[in-house]
Amino acid sequence: MMVMTAKVDKKKIAIILAVVIVAVAGLIMLFSGGGSEPTTSTGVASNDDRVEFLKSFGWDVTTSPAESSQVKIPQQSSEVYDRYNALQKSQGYDLTQYAGKTVMRYVYKINNYPGATDPVYATLLIYQNQVIGGDITNTSAKGKIQGFKMTQTLPETTAPSVTEATAVTE
Repeated sequence: MMVMTAKVDKKKIAIILAVVIVAVAGLIMLFSGGGSEPTTSTGVASNDDRVEFLKSFGWDVTTSPAESSQVKIPQQSSEVYDRYNALQKSQGYDLTQYAGKTVMRYVYKINNYPGATDPVYATLLIYQNQVIGGDITNTSAKGKIQGFKMTQTLPETTAPSVTEATAVTE
């Protein structure tokens, strides 16, 4: 029988233990969504909550939605969906984690879009009482689609609306 002994430094054990604790805490945050979720508004279950969400970006909206419907987030990626999701990612959202899920879509008319001559609409995508994405769409012939922020500059090419993105898979 052979017996082995080792001299263990308490300082090294404390350092290893601290590293393990930090790693476990990081994994817990990663898998619980801590730090990886977009800045969403929790508790947007009511119409007033959704209107307040849009007001937080400076938009004055008609308080009753112009439209509300259920839409299914596509499971299969497509060029149209990828462009729309790129817009979502630019504002801290990502629809890929909702692929195949049915979400609520609320559309509100915006009353204070700078220089608008045609209607402008805000679309909110809601899943389990949280905003998971959306856009502001200027419906004029030269209109653009943009994120929620009022001061956002618009790219030359526009992203498709959520209706166009979901129509690809239906």
